Amino acid sequence: MTTQQQSVEQLSVNTIRTLSIDGVQAANSGHPGAPLGMAPMAYVLWQDFLRHNPKHPEWLGRDRYVLSAGHASMLIYSLLHLTGYDMSIDDLKNFRQWGSKTPGHPEFFHTPGLDATTGPLGQGAGMTVGMALAEAHLAARYNKPDLKIFDNYTYGMVSDGDLQEGINHEVASLAGHLQLGKLIWLYDDNDVQLDTGTSKTFTDMTALRYESYGWQVLEVHDGNDLTAIRSALESARNDTRRPSLIKVKTVIGYGSPKAGTSKAHGEPLGEEGVAATKKALGWDYPPFTVPDEVAQHMNHTERGEQQEAEWNALMDRYREAYPDEAAELDAMIARKLSPEFADALPSFEVGGKAMATRAASGKVINAIAAAVPGLIGGSADLSGSTKTTIEASGAMQPDDLGERNIYFGVREFGMSAIANGLSLYGGLRPMVGTFLVFADYLKPAYRLSAIQHQPVIYVLTHDSIGLGEDGPTHQPIEQLAMLRAVPHSHVMRPADANETAAAWQAALERTDGPTALILTRQDLPILPRNHVGVQKGGYVVKDADNVQVILLASGSEVALALEAAESLSGEGVGVRVVSMPCMEAFREQDQAYKDSILTPGVKRVAIEAAALQPWYEWVGLDGAVIGMTSFGASAPAKTLFEKFGFSVDNVSKVVRELL
Repeated sequence: MTTQQQSVEQLSVNTIRTLSIDGVQAANSGHPGAPLGMAPMAYVLWQDFLRHNPKHPEWLGRDRYVLSAGHASMLIYSLLHLTGYDMSIDDLKNFRQWGSKTPGHPEFFHTPGLDATTGPLGQGAGMTVGMALAEAHLAARYNKPDLKIFDNYTYGMVSDGDLQEGINHEVASLAGHLQLGKLIWLYDDNDVQLDTGTSKTFTDMTALRYESYGWQVLEVHDGNDLTAIRSALESARNDTRRPSLIKVKTVIGYGSPKAGTSKAHGEPLGEEGVAATKKALGWDYPPFTVPDEVAQHMNHTERGEQQEAEWNALMDRYREAYPDEAAELDAMIARKLSPEFADALPSFEVGGKAMATRAASGKVINAIAAAVPGLIGGSADLSGSTKTTIEASGAMQPDDLGERNIYFGVREFGMSAIANGLSLYGGLRPMVGTFLVFADYLKPAYRLSAIQHQPVIYVLTHDSIGLGEDGPTHQPIEQLAMLRAVPHSHVMRPADANETAAAWQAALERTDGPTALILTRQDLPILPRNHVGVQKGGYVVKDADNVQVILLASGSEVALALEAAESLSGEGVGVRVVSMPCMEAFREQDQAYKDSILTPGVKRVAIEAAALQPWYEWVGLDGAVIGMTSFGASAPAKTLFEKFGFSVDNVSKVVRELL
């Protein structure tokens, strides 16, 4: 390597550093320390290894890059600018400002060139496992010996905090077991975190831990040694049977007066600190300057367009040789459902044998699996209970990653972060399953599904005190309210088998956010089919000539509302029963439709075996809610419903008092 090449390389590294600290200083807010230390490894990865096209950030054949340490966001914004993405100097100057492309943490769907929303530590790493699994799965299913259309790497940049979060252990363990060898993490090993040095919090044998997970562990002892970083990345890429962790020893806040201290983590350097840092780096340019030689050296546009053109030519040959597989893939990537999908949905006979909605869900999954080839997933060691197994397929294992069932193990949070990565990769429709009460464990990933507009399907069973004898630790109370509070998500609690089929249809037709399917353990009577009503979120199940009260319910309580309506009609009370499987979908309807279901001025009573709060939006303060105000108990389901007021007598009593 010539002296001139070495010079432009070091100048490029320092350009990344100075753009990053200039952005933080302009905002007077942010995290300058990590970009200063991580810039060399980021430069090497983006300059020498990462396959991407700045003019087409969504190109399917690209490598994936996730900055799990999302607080270092100015690092990736600087890289996007330098490599040719739609990221101007003015965007960098507007870091953390209203409406800018450069928010405080990276946000997918907001900034071109990002592969995931990150910042909640550990989740970015989890999503890279999903992305790497997606590549391996699609390669196993669709690659041909002569045409490897899925052949990319997934890179993550992780911090000490990422490796400390519990989710990290969940996903790293599974990645090692599945031998995801095209997954590479660069670990910013800087010995410092926000409160203190890692010597006071994090002294485990990190390398041995990862080796025990089945990872290859490589070390770079000087984070400024570009040659050593290159060598480590080459070694990582050459081992395709083990994921790789590259420990890069860096100095947080490198070159600044705060270098090597916690103060470099999350506060601007100040004008004097910025000046001192630039002096230490030998940088003598005005703020937000990109030297011409760096601009030319780092711009990836021409290379990126060539890389995509080569992949497109490969894909064209694939389409010609394997038209059926290519057509299937194109539909999966576009998230288009086949014409056979709706016909495959099962219908259940009214008055037929009662069925738990979890059992109905399992029947739906297996009825539609062939028509939805992108549907994959599994549960957190509960597939027999959540009924999430695709029976025509086997389980993914290291030598058979083309199967569609994933044994996630008891890893609810990791499972859901991996599902986000599967979805973000493209082409796949992941579903994950566990008991509703354990939504507490996966909630942060559910939230990121919504923030990232990812249509992950959450199959959450054993949905109320109706699960019975397992008792209050397993009986969800507040979880429905928690999930319903997440913006841009749909929570669907179907009342019977037919509503369950309609809920699955709605979930799969939704392509811009997650859906939680809330399902019973206990059997429920089969009601008349009303797919349109379910898709609208609420509809009339039973009406009366002179409506005096409207009973609203979801899930298993719809059957109770119908029984109570029958009893009250015998007393001369006109009762309308409304099933509301999805409050979010109902809220999206026009006012005329909502008024046709919930007639203004008519008293309303809601019934649901969960926390009361969400229902007051629909019944008003002059209505009533029959719900749970305590935890459950251990007893048969029938006893629990009676004891907690979910009975015809109690519903009738509440209605009479209201009227």
